[in-house]
Amino acid sequence: MIYLDNSASTFVKPKQVINAVNDSLLHYCANPGRSGHNASIKSALMVEKTRENIANHFGLSNPQNVIFTYNCTSALNTAIFGFAKKGCHIIASENEHNSVLRPLEKLKQDGIIEYDIAYQHNPIGITIEDFLPYVKNNTSMIICNHISNVNGAKAEIEGIGKFCKEKNILFLLDCAQSCGHEKIDMEKQNINLLAFAGHKGFYAPQSIGALLINTDKKIVPLIYGGTGTNSLELFQPENLPERLESGTVSTPLIMGLNAGLNFVENNFEDIKYKLDDLSTYLNFELNKLDFKVYTQPENSTGVIAFNIDDYDSNQIATILNERYNICVRGGYHCAPLKHKALKTLDQGAVRVSLSYFNTFSEIQHLLYALKNIRNKIFKQNKKG
Repeated sequence: MIYLDNSASTFVKPKQVINAVNDSLLHYCANPGRSGHNASIKSALMVEKTRENIANHFGLSNPQNVIFTYNCTSALNTAIFGFAKKGCHIIASENEHNSVLRPLEKLKQDGIIEYDIAYQHNPIGITIEDFLPYVKNNTSMIICNHISNVNGAKAEIEGIGKFCKEKNILFLLDCAQSCGHEKIDMEKQNINLLAFAGHKGFYAPQSIGALLINTDKKIVPLIYGGTGTNSLELFQPENLPERLESGTVSTPLIMGLNAGLNFVENNFEDIKYKLDDLSTYLNFELNKLDFKVYTQPENSTGVIAFNIDDYDSNQIATILNERYNICVRGGYHCAPLKHKALKTLDQGAVRVSLSYFNTFSEIQHLLYALKNIRNKIFKQNKKG
């Protein structure tokens, strides 16, 4: 099998990640921080060490503001619902995933907020100039996808962060597709809120993510419950991370995330260069075949979207899977506004998403399969 759907979830996991999860199941099974015995303390120390490593990686000064979540979707929901105030205005980009768009629409339908969508004018990525026409006096948050999960368009986050700081607007960055191969510093780039999924760029297990908070503004919890602190009180604790981490966190997945983060930091430049080389090569070859390519050559970040003529993208993905054992994704990638902007609502797009563990020979095999699909299978169907 050739696996090229890493934007959905990385398939090959480093042995360090597998070993860390196994080690946790063998030696770190106590509930972290919920008891005073040694086994609980041992698990809690490992969880806190992971918080510190994540904070250091993203330039966040306070590790206690690293909040563990189920995934990037839960991190984004926690941030959006937690900071949305009655009568406020929020701006999101056309590149956003439904994990942003659906919470915003829910808040709008409930009469809590208004929101606008900023559309990208530079083909390489969205900039602050795209957001400016929508800024109002009551704008409280700008939400931006760092790298599009559809076609790899990369936002110019420095300018967006600088503007948000000047105007006292919260800047929420979705890093689901950029963590692990893009340098991100929350302090230097003025990012207030950062959400990521561990099972993508950090090669961690599924169902672990985080929300990083770099603001003194008070957040309203999305989930209430036991935190292991102030148990006699019926009020949710004020302090982070307890305020946003009700229930038991997953020590095995957190340890897997920590191992994945260490793997990335030890191989960061190699990962970045590998994705750049593979993306550039695939993009060049797809354009040579005269396919409809929706990814700019400058966006060599591991996400390439294309179509073959007017054929449905899901049909292409199905043929690649059934005849060539190649895993890609067709359809709309939970990003309807991006497909509207790309004018691909009728057929979706075939998305190839790469990881450090993919090879040039796999890309060559994909290109061979795509040539056969257009030159043989589809031509035969037309004759028939």
